[in-house]
Amino acid sequence: MILLGSTGSIGVNALNIAKQFNLSVDTLVAGRNISLLNEQIKYHNPKRVVVMNEEDCAAVHHPCVSFGEAAILSSIEESSSQHVVNALVGFAGFRPTLKALECGKKIALANKESLVVGGAFVDTSSIVPIDSEHFGLWYLNQGERKIDRMIITASGGAFRDWSLDKLSTATLSDALKHPNWSMGQKITIDSASMVNKLFELLEARWLFGEGEYDALIETQSLIHALIDYTDGSTTAHFAHADMRLPIAYALMGHVDTPIVDRINLARVGSLEFREIETVRYPVWEIKNDLLSHPKRGVIVNAANEVAIERFVSGEIRFIDISKCILRAYESFHQTPDSVEAIFALDEEVRRFTRGISC
Repeated sequence: MILLGSTGSIGVNALNIAKQFNLSVDTLVAGRNISLLNEQIKYHNPKRVVVMNEEDCAAVHHPCVSFGEAAILSSIEESSSQHVVNALVGFAGFRPTLKALECGKKIALANKESLVVGGAFVDTSSIVPIDSEHFGLWYLNQGERKIDRMIITASGGAFRDWSLDKLSTATLSDALKHPNWSMGQKITIDSASMVNKLFELLEARWLFGEGEYDALIETQSLIHALIDYTDGSTTAHFAHADMRLPIAYALMGHVDTPIVDRINLARVGSLEFREIETVRYPVWEIKNDLLSHPKRGVIVNAANEVAIERFVSGEIRFIDISKCILRAYESFHQTPDSVEAIFALDEEVRRFTRGISC
């Protein structure tokens, strides 16, 4: 495989699957965690390695090291491997997805932004999603029954149990205290604002086609997806939150070996479901309009990435992230008609969001 984002949680889990099933690793692409990268190099012996910054190259223990976006694209093109695991964070993952498709490779996709910003220009027939929610929808959607609605679940994020009047004082440290697990900074903030689930709904729309999509909070994160059928029945996908399961299916197509422990429902005892309310998660008010106009995802993504940068730097409050996104969504109405138009609109929205007072 070509693994983009090897030192993140998804990348680490992909390498665990490679180790378990003796899969070869052709290329590792990593960010700034060079010590972990060197451990991965020692075990998996890739042919080439790419890092984010030039100054880190000297610290990488490999004879073939390059850096930057151009090197990532070249490594995809030059590799004989037909499988790309794209676990890069944010808009940076879009060009590698396009390059992998251009080269005729199969993509195990964790970079949801690739579809959020450019789903109209991405051939999803070559993509297998490895978000647990989309894997759950795919897993349930294997029969012939007619579907009424696809539903994914959310944890509710760091502030699901906070009183609303406290949200204006939420700090970066508070936003990173996910109630169920430990993830990277951006996705944890996206979980707290519910932007992550908004993106996952849009991703589902591109993956599975037009239809009705929704989300709800399931506080233990044991159910990842549900499907309502026209006969009035509903099925749910239960599994412990472990990315090895969808990654294994994405890389091997079919799995008969135990990957995760089975859930003991008697020990779980009960589950709690909640609606996603706009009073706590203001971005949710654009959910239906965004699903009706999915090409506008680039606007939401660009505004969100800039707003998070401003929040992390201390320039704005957590509650201002949603305000920035909604301001941008109200101000831009373009629907890009080409990949080039996506990059142009992305730049324009970023400039706008950097300059507004939220």
